[in-house]
Amino acid sequence: MNASSIKRSHSSPDVSKQLELGRRGEELAAAYLQQLGYRIVATNFTLPVGRNRLGVPINVEIDLVAYQGQTLCFVEVKSRASDWFAPPQVNVDRRKQRQIARAARAYRRMFGLVGEPYRYDVITIVFGDEEEAPQIKLLRSYWTEDQLRKRAWSDRYYD
Repeated sequence: MNASSIKRSHSSPDVSKQLELGRRGEELAAAYLQQLGYRIVATNFTLPVGRNRLGVPINVEIDLVAYQGQTLCFVEVKSRASDWFAPPQVNVDRRKQRQIARAARAYRRMFGLVGEPYRYDVITIVFGDEEEAPQIKLLRSYWTEDQLRKRAWSDRYYD
């Protein structure tokens, strides 16, 4: 298989469908949060958070930044056409949580919000059949920074 056949094997209609699904999901999530009384302050906020082992810059996107009352909410939106295989939130794994938390810390420093209350939320959207309304779930405080801390290993192997 040569390079040109590899490029052709990725069908662009599938990629554009996924991008469209994600865009629709983010728009729906923003409208949903506004109905719940949130105030949206940023969408698709992208920040450089470092470099990988090869020196390639890593950019992290925060899908939605909103206030619920005085609490700043960093919201990750996961949209799926179906939840047959797994619920959408399973893709918000530890690596993704760490990246978002790192970007959120930079965001809070950038705007002088370091001492303000904040949390990490996830919104899942399953579109399902075209006849049905999408299923939307807001998972408040889906993770905390304390959960992301790496474990300290003890020198003791037994008690």
